Amino acid sequence: MTEIGSSHVSDNVLRKYVAELVGTLALVFFGCGSAVFAGKYIGFLGIAFAFGVVVLVMVYAIGPISGCHINPAITLSMLVARKISARDAIIYIIVQCIGAVLSAGILLLIASGMPGYSLAQNGLGQNGYDASSPAGFTLIAGFLAEVVLTFFFLLVIFGATSDEAPKGFAGIAIGFTLFIIHLVGIPITGTSVNPARSIGPAVFVGGTAIVQLWMFLVAPIIGGIIAAIIWMFLLAPKRPSGS
Repeated sequence: MTEIGSSHVSDNVLRKYVAELVGTLALVFFGCGSAVFAGKYIGFLGIAFAFGVVVLVMVYAIGPISGCHINPAITLSMLVARKISARDAIIYIIVQCIGAVLSAGILLLIASGMPGYSLAQNGLGQNGYDASSPAGFTLIAGFLAEVVLTFFFLLVIFGATSDEAPKGFAGIAIGFTLFIIHLVGIPITGTSVNPARSIGPAVFVGGTAIVQLWMFLVAPIIGGIIAAIIWMFLLAPKRPSGS
């Protein structure tokens, strides 16, 4: 009986990690893929919609299994808010990054068969600032934007997934929030708010994408942690004493 119980627990734990890997793979594939393959047809609005919709559907697909973090900034924020163990947080972040890199590799393989495609010129939907920003925004502007955008993203996530929130609507709130975040952020940095999403394309694009990657690791994490702290101490519904 003990062995069967242990096996069941191990299977559930493994499911969480696989779900995070697959979810992050889907985010990068459909989000960055929309930019690489269809960007000139759908524009910023279409790319923003793709990122929002893929997160929306993943919340319902893998949310019941892993919580659908698919983003190291979310995972670290949940760790700060004591909603995930340190062990799970570490493994989540590892598999999220693996999923993002695998997805970017798949995108590159597909893009290589597209007439006129050049990795150096067309990229893989990587993030950047200064000359690598779609509208030429500076490092300081990009850093501030990523902090603020991630802050609001996490604030919505904490609120939409709280016990007091209406049930069944978290995916809609989170997906639409990511949509409007991309509407604002794409011209500035290409929109990261997710270190794994930035790591995947940067690994293959190299050059400036790797040099500038640090900003897309640091800024979203700062924004997410600020959101976690503000939620915990100022906004989270207070439980009655003694409960």
